[in-house]
Amino acid sequence: MLKILGPGTKLPKQCNGASRRGFLQVGALGLAGLSLPDLLRIEARAGQRRSHKSVIMIYLCGGPPHQDMYDLKLDAPVGIRGPFQPIQTNVPGVQICEKMPMIAGSMDRLVPIRSVVESDGGHTGYQCFTGRPRGKPQPAGGWTPMGSAASMLHGPVEPGVPPFVSLCYTTRHPPYNEPGPGLAGLAHSSFRPSGPGREDMILKGITNDRLSDRKQLLSSIDQFRRSVDTSGTMDGLDAFNQQAMGILTSSELAEALDLSREDPRLVERYGTGDPAVEKGDGAPRVPQNLLVARRLVEAGARVVTINYSFWDWHGRNFIRAEEELPIFDKAVSALVEDLHQRGMEKDVTVIAWGEFGRTPKINGNAGRDHWPRVSCALLAGGGMKTGQVIGSTDRLGGEAADRPVTFAQVMATLYHNLGIDVRTATIKDLNGRPQYLVDAGVEPISELV
Repeated sequence: MLKILGPGTKLPKQCNGASRRGFLQVGALGLAGLSLPDLLRIEARAGQRRSHKSVIMIYLCGGPPHQDMYDLKLDAPVGIRGPFQPIQTNVPGVQICEKMPMIAGSMDRLVPIRSVVESDGGHTGYQCFTGRPRGKPQPAGGWTPMGSAASMLHGPVEPGVPPFVSLCYTTRHPPYNEPGPGLAGLAHSSFRPSGPGREDMILKGITNDRLSDRKQLLSSIDQFRRSVDTSGTMDGLDAFNQQAMGILTSSELAEALDLSREDPRLVERYGTGDPAVEKGDGAPRVPQNLLVARRLVEAGARVVTINYSFWDWHGRNFIRAEEELPIFDKAVSALVEDLHQRGMEKDVTVIAWGEFGRTPKINGNAGRDHWPRVSCALLAGGGMKTGQVIGSTDRLGGEAADRPVTFAQVMATLYHNLGIDVRTATIKDLNGRPQYLVDAGVEPISELV
């Protein structure tokens, strides 16, 4: 976080080519002393904002149980059907699990997909982040995650706000972790405010005394920027550090990450969790990150990714669901409601999904095992045609019965909502050959766009 230097503190020496890390140490979450100009604050209160297309992706590490969430199978035999009952949603004829009543009440703003197919079967987030199977041949440099592609093809909305921000935690199961930027290159890596970059940097020349005077603080930042530009240091920094410099001298990212600026009632509406508490070998359960994501896209981020909790329930599936689903229900419904209240629902797409589904058969530990043949996703916003269900599964919930939807089609839909045409957009691989974002012929989901 932001390190405040007291009187008499020896400041770090000017950066040179051999010690760039000593030059910049930025703590994005600690820049709470900076704020947007009053005009922007007034505009925000009046509901005015700068609009851009964006995506919030919620990756459910481990594979959520589709047949215990959006696709209950009461007609299946004992040993396959679970104990939960379906409830009606606010869309006639659509039912989901009783443990998610708030999502049920928001179904007119949502789209469950019950027939996601072609999982590569890997216990990994790769396919969710890229839309591509991990095991098949890749071009030189590797496939590009959606956030890195959006960063490369669209660039930043605001100079001080990275286009791609990752709120993902590093997990003990490495394949859950978000992949690197692939073909887009390191300049389009995600910015991770909870990662190493957060603690590596400090503002140069900002002391406790200066923080007491807002004007002096802003003046110090302006002088800092000018001195760096004059010295030519910026020319010597790589793309990552140039991005860090923009973040350092802007307040918008810091404000977006600072939930103390939100109404405590809204924070409570989303729910809270402790990022230090691991869930299995997956991510912590931190529902307030969904609120941070909304603040980030409002500030200018194009893509925000979140890894959320742990869903690999080989044992005690229903006990875990009793605990997990109501918190998920509360957070997702809060995000959808928040976007609508702020007039952002046509611009911001939300997706929550995992790498595969779970077995129809309940195992001897009262759990469900990995099932790549069919899984689920939940979408909202983005100007999509919501209030419908796409696809269905057979009586046992083990196969897509109609309208199978691939990971690539979901990804094509997300790109479409970002204003990127997957039929024409390409990124060159390390050999200079253009590579499409999804395979040729893959189109967005027609029922949604």
